Order: sequence, then C-alpha cells, then structure tokens
Amino acid sequence: MAKIKPGKNASKRDVITKKAAVLFKKKGYSSTSMRELAEALGVEAPSLYNHIGSKSELLQTICFKIANAFIVYLDTAEKTASNTVTILENVIRFHIRMMLNEFDEVYVANHEWKHLKEPYLSNFLIQRRGYEKRLVVLIETGIRAGALKKNNPYVAVLTILAAVRGLEFWQQHKKNISSQVLEDDMVDHLLHGIIK
Repeated sequence: MAKIKPGKNASKRDVITKKAAVLFKKKGYSSTSMRELAEALGVEAPSLYNHIGSKSELLQTICFKIANAFIVYLDTAEKTASNTVTILENVIRFHIRMMLNEFDEVYVANHEWKHLKEPYLSNFLIQRRGYEKRLVVLIETGIRAGALKKNNPYVAVLTILAAVRGLEFWQQHKKNISSQVLEDDMVDHLLHGIIK
C-alpha cells in the first residue's frame, strides 16, 4: 500500500483529518471505521496510528478546529471593525465562507459533536454557548446603539446561524449560482432583517 502524502500546505495528519471529515459527513462518525479511513487514503489501517491516536481524536480535532476558527474570527472582527453592523456582516460572511470552503468539517462539527467523549464534549458545548452568547451581546450592543431593530437578540442569533446552516442544502444540490452571489445575497437578506 502507498504512503500518506502531505498536501501542498498540509501535514499527513491534516490529510488524514480532512479525509476523516469527508467520511464522517458521508456515513456518520459511528458508522465510519478506521479501516475504511485507511482504505480511502490508500494505506494500511495500522499506519494511521503513526499520525493519530484514535478515531475520537480525529473528531476532537475537527470539532475544535471549526469552533476555534469561529472564535478567532469573531475576536479579530471585534478588534478591527468600526461598528456592530460591520462586525455582524463580517461574521456572517465568515460563516458562509466556512460553509462553502470547509463544508465537510463544519458539517461534522454541527452534527457529529455529540459523539465527543468527556471532557471534550463539555468543553465543546461551553465554547459553542460562549460563542453564541458573544453574538447575542453584539446584537444587544447594536440595538442599544440604535443600529439594529429591537428584536430578541437570541432569536436573531438563532435565525442567522440557522440560515447559514441551511447552506447544507445548497451544497447538496449545487444550484447554478456563484458562491459570491450566494454570500452577498444571504448577507443582504439577513442584515436587512435586523438593521434599522
């Protein structure tokens, strides 16, 4: 069997993790075996363990990579943007781009996180709730500043996140629309629902 070849900007571990995300999305975490992952990579199953500790470690890596990407982006957006609406627009655009460019990993983080083992499950949920709370606070700030309508901030956050997750359907059907048009139209629809 062949060796795992690192990608242009990816380590062997990254290549394994990407392929695991594809399989976890397609078959579900529980239904994917390490043997199937090895076959998909064209290697013997034992050779995977030179790069990873376990299947659960792969799930942890995927879930926390995505969670951390969203948190880091929100940190950056809050430091660099001048107002709440701009921060919110940038965050929505980032969510859309992640759904378009890192779809397998985002899908796994959205659907397969429940298979994380403790303490990772609790840590992941704490991170996710903390992120959602920060978005709620951002919208509350925009409402107080008069930039956003007086809607329930939590409902606004849920609506935005659910709408972006709806891109799963677009990914499955790949309608004849460019990703840039999709991003611009979604931002327009989502923001104009809450901008004053």
